[in-house]
Amino acid sequence: MESFFSFLERRVDDCSSLLCVGLDPHLPELPEPTPRAALGFCMRLIDGTAAYAAAFKPNAAFFELLGPEGWDVLRQVIEAVHAQSTRLGSRIPVILDAKRGDIASTAQAYAASAFEKLGADAVTLSPFLGSDSIEPFLQNQEKGAFLLCRTSNPSAGDIQDVKVQLPGYENAMPLHEWVARLAAQWNSRNNLGLVVGATHTPTLAAVRATVPDMWILCPGVGPQGGDLEAAVAAGLRADGRGLLVNVSRALSRSDDPRKAAAALRDRVSESQSRGRRHTA
Repeated sequence: MESFFSFLERRVDDCSSLLCVGLDPHLPELPEPTPRAALGFCMRLIDGTAAYAAAFKPNAAFFELLGPEGWDVLRQVIEAVHAQSTRLGSRIPVILDAKRGDIASTAQAYAASAFEKLGADAVTLSPFLGSDSIEPFLQNQEKGAFLLCRTSNPSAGDIQDVKVQLPGYENAMPLHEWVARLAAQWNSRNNLGLVVGATHTPTLAAVRATVPDMWILCPGVGPQGGDLEAAVAAGLRADGRGLLVNVSRALSRSDDPRKAAAALRDRVSESQSRGRRHTA
């Protein structure tokens, strides 16, 4: 049986891209605050960017805000990505950005909802409750998860940068580093990655040094202040992979999402090439 990241790496090869397209139908960006408008918003992005997307990442909050019909729209959005996968002959993973994290029995229900009812391929998770809250999402190795490690919001450091002194380690380390180390231990089926924001590239580089082989989902490029080229340089693995650069508003606000996605894909590719030249 293959793993989630083997599917993702095949998609990365097929589209020559590390671009993750965020599907965030903010109400102010819709022509009207309705489920139908949210669906149209997402379909425009899916149809325009599928050829350049290594993955799509719908944010559950913007669909939940629309009530029961919004949840149905989310399911339709995921089905639309699957339809593009069939059209292109290349499976495009869908990462449900829901940031789940609860006790094991509740986690099992959340996992069934994301994977069986909605059809997502991966989900974002909080590590706060420990390994038994993560395991239900990892039992099927063809499904994946990305664990919050060092997020892109301004107050992330209030908790995630707190130094912890752990038995067996001579020096204290930031909590996000311990989360990365735990994730590497829990990644026994090659289906667990990390979320590390682009807004603090020294931290991104430090996490990459801690877990040289893991996949990192990297939000925060653009309006949040993250620099694309700096994030790619800090977060790539030695093989030029291992980083999904999430972009949302730069695409949704573009007059031509297809053209904008192609340009972003090319910027990431050029940054990859520079990284390879520097390490050669």
